[in-house]
Amino acid sequence: MSDAAGGVLTIAVLVAALAVVHVPLGDYMARVFTSDKDLAVERIFYRLSGIEPRSQQRWTRYAVSVLAFSAVSVVMLWALCTWQGRLPLDRGATMDWHTAINTAISFTTNTNWQSYAGESGASALVQTLGLAVQNFVSAAVGLAVAIALVRGLVAHRTGVLGNFWVDLTRATIRILLPLAFIGALVLLASGVIQDLSAPQVIDTITGGHQTIESGLVASQEAIKELGTNGGGYFNANSAHPFENPNGFSNLFEIFLILVIPFSLPRTYGRLVGDKRQGYAVLGFMAFLWTAMLTVITWAEVAAASSPTGAMEGKEVRFGVWSSALFANSTTATSTGAVNSWHESFSPIGGGGALTNMLLGEITPGGVGSGLYGALVVAILAVFIAGLMVGRTPEILGKQVGRKEITYAALYSVTTPALVLLGTGAALLVSSAKGAILATGPHGLTEILYAYASASNNNGSAFGGLSADQPYLNLTLAACMLFGRFLPIIAILALAGSFATQHRRPATDGTMPTHTPLFAGLMVGVALLVTGLTFLPVLALGPLAEALS
Repeated sequence: MSDAAGGVLTIAVLVAALAVVHVPLGDYMARVFTSDKDLAVERIFYRLSGIEPRSQQRWTRYAVSVLAFSAVSVVMLWALCTWQGRLPLDRGATMDWHTAINTAISFTTNTNWQSYAGESGASALVQTLGLAVQNFVSAAVGLAVAIALVRGLVAHRTGVLGNFWVDLTRATIRILLPLAFIGALVLLASGVIQDLSAPQVIDTITGGHQTIESGLVASQEAIKELGTNGGGYFNANSAHPFENPNGFSNLFEIFLILVIPFSLPRTYGRLVGDKRQGYAVLGFMAFLWTAMLTVITWAEVAAASSPTGAMEGKEVRFGVWSSALFANSTTATSTGAVNSWHESFSPIGGGGALTNMLLGEITPGGVGSGLYGALVVAILAVFIAGLMVGRTPEILGKQVGRKEITYAALYSVTTPALVLLGTGAALLVSSAKGAILATGPHGLTEILYAYASASNNNGSAFGGLSADQPYLNLTLAACMLFGRFLPIIAILALAGSFATQHRRPATDGTMPTHTPLFAGLMVGVALLVTGLTFLPVLALGPLAEALS
């Protein structure tokens, strides 16, 4: 079978698998967040934590709960990373203070940017008790915020968005844990390792020695992909044969990355009482994902087919097509896992992965964050359409007025400001400029990619950047922190504003938001906002490199 035929077949199998689970998983998640019954284990947790599960929170209290939980998570994970050398299973792993701060913020914000080598920088205890736990709860936070926004859209002048602690608990126990358990079993059966054996020292063919680490990899790998986290147990991430041993595990990991984000539009449609609304959002996500996959695959196949055969950095076990598919899927979500070296992609292929992040990771985006990002695009679309026809913009019967569009605008400008200001400032600092491997446009893309990845909570990198130094660790950590929580605050404020409104009935003058036309308008708005914001810096980076 040719590479092209194998690549097309791989994509077809992936799309078919996602289509099969779209309805049942989306419906199940809708039931989870609308059920009035608590599981026995949840009731025990509520009693121990002093949580009243039937209490309702306004957006301010919901936001404070999100921030408080995340602040405690950062402090506890930082302490665990800092003191890992004094704890069991340390295996000699250590982190500098600034690396520990970066890591704690990274995993709490669902970014999983790693400026350390996975197998040597984090002990087995930190990997399992610290990083894997945050893989679950950081994804659950994003899911809870997305559901809170949907509740605001369907509420009838209640002003409440639910209970964050209940949403967090249900997302973790009823959705992420069982799916990750099944995923870990599948990965284990496919050859991903799961043990705590002592490191083995083997002789190399050159007469040297190499230390082979092991660990509880399958269990962490499952939630790493399912929760759109991305932090690898090993430095090579999903290019490591212990994390991703064969073609089946590679395809299954891509499926795990996409399965919740692409199922959430169905959940949205069920919660708002109109499945067509979910299909419109799904069409918007799927169109852009397919378009960017086409661009990246075309660029990498063309590069590999050139006389020089640009195969450096590709996953040669699975081929160029699967390398491009993995790169597109991981940057279109907030995952950041890699099975190939984005640094070595062609200028257009690497630029395509970068553009996925600059779009705001809404195609389909991270667990929860992709859905609420897409809904912000929908709000901007109805607002722009309303201005063009001279009507008051509405979405699902809720008016998009001055306050609502202000919150949507604040959401939309936060990460671009972090990306551009962070990149510009880094280019003025000698230590940051010294960390860049390449020169010229590619060097600019390295630093731009880093700040885009951090600010959009992705976590992947152009690996040529030597990021483990105080300036980059601290500024990237700040971008991760503000890039996660400032948009969340804006989303919850937007949800709270919608929740205080009456839901107006549709009239002949109401713009339908469930049609292919509206999905196309969303695509146009997303591309317009991204183009106006980032075209100049993309022209200086990947576009200039491609034309040189």
